[in-house]
Amino acid sequence: MRRGTRVRGATAMAVMTAAALPTASCSGGAPSGPGGVVTAVWGVPQNPLLPGDTNESNGNKVLGSILTGLLSYDPTTSAPVYENAASITTADQQHFTIRIKPGWTFSDGTAVSAASYVDAWNYTALATHRQLNSAYFHYVQGYGAVAPAPGEKPTAATMSGLRVLDATTFTVALTQKFSTWPQTLGDTVYAPLPASFFKDPQGWAKHPVGDGPYEISSYSVNKELDLVPYPGYRGLQKPQNKGVTLKVYADPASAYADLRSGTVDVDDTLPLTELANAQRDLAGRLLVSPAGTLSHLVFPLYDRNWSAARSAQVRQGISMAIDRPLISATILHGTVSPASDWTAPVLGASGGYRAGLCGVYCSYDPVAARKLIEAGGGLPGGSMTISYNVDGGNRPWVDAVCNSINRALGNDRACVGNPIATFPTLRNMIVGKQMTSAFRSATSMDYPLAQFFLQPLYTTTGALNDPGYRNPAFDQLVDQANAAPDRAAANALFQQAEQLLVADMPAIPLWYQDSVAGYSAAVSHVQMDGFRTPVYYAIRK
Repeated sequence: MRRGTRVRGATAMAVMTAAALPTASCSGGAPSGPGGVVTAVWGVPQNPLLPGDTNESNGNKVLGSILTGLLSYDPTTSAPVYENAASITTADQQHFTIRIKPGWTFSDGTAVSAASYVDAWNYTALATHRQLNSAYFHYVQGYGAVAPAPGEKPTAATMSGLRVLDATTFTVALTQKFSTWPQTLGDTVYAPLPASFFKDPQGWAKHPVGDGPYEISSYSVNKELDLVPYPGYRGLQKPQNKGVTLKVYADPASAYADLRSGTVDVDDTLPLTELANAQRDLAGRLLVSPAGTLSHLVFPLYDRNWSAARSAQVRQGISMAIDRPLISATILHGTVSPASDWTAPVLGASGGYRAGLCGVYCSYDPVAARKLIEAGGGLPGGSMTISYNVDGGNRPWVDAVCNSINRALGNDRACVGNPIATFPTLRNMIVGKQMTSAFRSATSMDYPLAQFFLQPLYTTTGALNDPGYRNPAFDQLVDQANAAPDRAAANALFQQAEQLLVADMPAIPLWYQDSVAGYSAAVSHVQMDGFRTPVYYAIRK
């Protein structure tokens, strides 16, 4: 998934203009031309490679490489950049006209058209297709007809708010004013798809065809995926290498060993146990840069043990029992900063971030923590677990969080880690609402707005609502924020919505994560974007 600025005006308003947007950038000056093939560490995607069914990092690394949509985001600033979009205009912040650049093609030679977008969006939204990201189209008129309440059947196959005018123009009608909606359109869920996709979606997922900087030359499931530059690519992200080989590693330690030996060129999964020495081991080839990522501890509010109203006090107490500064410094080696809200500092005040919004509940106070947990009836059954995926190297910090909770409660078995073998297995359990206690999660922004950290994750119909949180007042505030006439008004409402998260604590903010990666001596121009993804196209070898 992925990631604008709005030009204000009383009449037909140009939401984005090409002249006002930055061009894509990468460090190191002008390109010298493609060199060798870059090898990078990868993990198994949760689902087949469908834009509508991918909401995790491993799948997005591939989809972001083979699909280019209306926008992309500058890898340094995260600012929006026009790609296939020629213009996005509106007179009222509710009805939008989108014009795309002609001449773009998919790697099968077929044209990228307005219908490529409209058909793709309708496919993802339709409930019978069971796409995880259906709710991203919640604000498009007619969404309720294609994705009705659970247990009901769709009464339409397409959304009435989407209309193709000609080969390069389509319109979008939203259910309400949504001033920042155009800024979300760099997310891969909004990417175009070729006609071949709709004939055989599952077959397409095995051999994806896109319009991005790369195309897939081979794919061995659970082992390796090879990307090669797409010669017909028309966008700004021109590959500076001959391709990228993504290799699956189940163990971060094995990946790091291969990085040190030069077998792997780029590794963004460095094990926590190696971070203290990585700068020395890699001779300075270690990247640490700010990113729009928040790690949190999520609770299954759909489970009877965590659904009681008083359990909010328990969750608030658990939050206060976690010594974020100590864990950040000693276990995570300064690659994170203790969190004090549910967004991320990289947004800045203009993007909706407000430091300290969580108040005392994100501060370490073991005495107050114990009192709150006891006032809420104690931990359900007297103990709790934190589920995590082993292949992500999460055990050290999970153990540290549990130890901190245990010290506060004076019980060394109050909290224990619950290891799950792989990331896809854990995500499938979470999406399937099978969790019975807390679990780890990390949210990387798809676009630099507070709205992303709140609406998909905590509104009742949010595509990423892992805790199953339901609060009509929260939903209403998010709707009001989206309809606000300007960014400042929207941010004020989003922050009011966050205050409800303070009271209900469906998820505990832990820390803001930096992008961390190491690279071999064989490559240069290595960079991580604001979404904690290597900028593959910019790497030279």
